[in-house]
Amino acid sequence: MSARTATTSTAVAALLGGCVLLSAGQTQAAGQTRAAGAGDTPVVYAHRGASAYAPENTLAAVDAADDLGISWVENDVQRTADGVLVVMHDTTLARTTDAEQVYPDRAPWAVKDFTAAEIAKLDAGSWFGAEFTGARVPTLKSYLQRVERNRQKLLLEIKSPATYPGIEKEILRVLRQEGWLDRGHVKHRLVVQSFGAESVKIVHEQRPDVVTGFLGTPAVADLPAYAAFTDQINPSYTTIDADYVAEVQKLKGAHGKPLRVNTWTVNDAEKAARVAGYGVDGIISNNPDLVRDATR
Repeated sequence: MSARTATTSTAVAALLGGCVLLSAGQTQAAGQTRAAGAGDTPVVYAHRGASAYAPENTLAAVDAADDLGISWVENDVQRTADGVLVVMHDTTLARTTDAEQVYPDRAPWAVKDFTAAEIAKLDAGSWFGAEFTGARVPTLKSYLQRVERNRQKLLLEIKSPATYPGIEKEILRVLRQEGWLDRGHVKHRLVVQSFGAESVKIVHEQRPDVVTGFLGTPAVADLPAYAAFTDQINPSYTTIDADYVAEVQKLKGAHGKPLRVNTWTVNDAEKAARVAGYGVDGIISNNPDLVRDATR
């Protein structure tokens, strides 16, 4: 994730016009409903996997989170030139692979300009540490299989959806093919989020049963419009306080349950304790074990 400029009320009205709140009788994903009570502790999400301990968005990072006992992992999904969905945060391959060395004449090394076979040749681990040399950029299919093997849960981010028209349908297709849209996964183990409000809206329209999240900090006045098609408002921790969290949680989301707030990216104990004190429902972290320990 990375910060984005807040959407203005006018733009939100234009984008979201015509949305209506859904019936409270529709089902919310189990475990996504905010529990009441002062003793609650936030759910901890491993950001790009446990990315403080293994190269981000690799299978090694998924396993690192599992080794730490973290159930939820977050990832980012993009599309290759030949239509394969891959797990990568940056829209360029340069920072977290050896693309510049392998393909020196292909600047700026945009994910969308490479085929899946070309990306499969890249080393996505040695930049992080020699012990991870040879780690690969996973396809969404292989990533889902690893999360499933570990019996973990997935917070899936649709990355830069404007760059990849139609990616929402393609992600849902792969999720279905891999068994991630059955009742058990949808109710307990899957959330789809994006900084793109229209992208979140598309997912909700195509699969109303799937829990969705909007990444950002909408103005309080705009929150009802988002609540029509999302279940979570997931902002940067630098943009919120207890009052904002309370305003979000006053509203019911698309499945008739209180909107949740999962904040990012919190990587030290002091900040974790502070945002937990705001009443957030979840904290997304590169150091999920540290956050877990600080908020228990």
